[in-house]
Amino acid sequence: MNHSPAPPDDPAPADWSAHRGITLMRTLATALTVLDGAAGDGSIAVPYAPEVQRALDRTVLACLERGAEPPASLPDLLSWCRERPVSDWPVDLPPEAAGPDDVLLDPESSRPTELCYEWAEQFSDSALVLYDREIIRAALRLCREYGEEEAYSEFRRLLVTRPVLTPAEEFAVSMDHVLDPVKELVSRVYRPVPDSYLREGAYATCGRCLTLLTPLPDGGWWCERDRCRRLGRPPVGRRLPRDEVGGLIQLARPLRQFVTGPGRAEVALETRLTALGLKVRMWPAYDAYDVHVTFPDGRVWAVDVKDWAHPAFLGRAARPVPKEPPYDEAFWVVPQDRVDDRPGYVAAFERNRPAAACHLPLLTDTELVDRAAARLTRDVRAAEGFEENRDA
Repeated sequence: MNHSPAPPDDPAPADWSAHRGITLMRTLATALTVLDGAAGDGSIAVPYAPEVQRALDRTVLACLERGAEPPASLPDLLSWCRERPVSDWPVDLPPEAAGPDDVLLDPESSRPTELCYEWAEQFSDSALVLYDREIIRAALRLCREYGEEEAYSEFRRLLVTRPVLTPAEEFAVSMDHVLDPVKELVSRVYRPVPDSYLREGAYATCGRCLTLLTPLPDGGWWCERDRCRRLGRPPVGRRLPRDEVGGLIQLARPLRQFVTGPGRAEVALETRLTALGLKVRMWPAYDAYDVHVTFPDGRVWAVDVKDWAHPAFLGRAARPVPKEPPYDEAFWVVPQDRVDDRPGYVAAFERNRPAAACHLPLLTDTELVDRAAARLTRDVRAAEGFEENRDA
């Protein structure tokens, strides 16, 4: 399950609360997400929102306490967030709080990075940052009240596979009776798309993550997903001329960040496991965990997919996979490219997980699929050996 897990109840091995910079970073990350949500046109309203002013004041104070030159203004602070790796800030942070190249704002677009959103989600109580959790909880409650588990699974799949809707697609969704328990919720989580996404009268979606691309002055496109940008310039998926399709709607940013993005990894894993011939059930028992896998011999795996940029945050959020629906083995899984991008990813996860989750294995999606394929091969060989012995 990927939607904004709360921090674990058990203390993590590393006591981050002893570092004063933790409070500053979570305040700053919250402020940056507030700015991103409020200033769709790139402007900054004055007076600043309370979270924003608080972040500026605390950053200045932290710098003065350490004898460092503070940012002179909010624009100066935003420049720090774009250009200065978090590990180089004059603040007290634990060693694994950020990697050597991690910044809070994307240098190209000035939008919050995944690290920034993960800081905000892990520690903040801001209503803006908790929005995605509230939506998922509301969907769970409504579907349980109706007794419609399929409605919840369909709702999750909608958010993962269709973050952007044309008017015709919006109408088709409104006519899907499976979604009846959450129809009003669906109407609230999709928002009109601003003109800033248009180039020459047309929108474009990312061919990898399906979200809308933002046009750049040099003629290229920018994808809001850090993971996509690491793979190079985003491929254009759908081109949607506004005079042909009409105005678009898209999911609110927190849902795109914490449901659509991680959900792409979930459905990709579903596809790979299904291709092996396994029976796969997504988000079983109202999202107890992400993937329920049944082997031909009846053995069951439970999998929670975690598409997180920051392994220490992932470790701190670690907890045992829920017992229901029953399973024989359980895993947390992270996309292979997350581990490839950050050396020591799994080790950092293991160092930061609480005692209650000390036996929870973290695999890459590639490792999980390889294990599943190997298990199927052993099962086939065992069955063949049984048949040979019986014939003999």
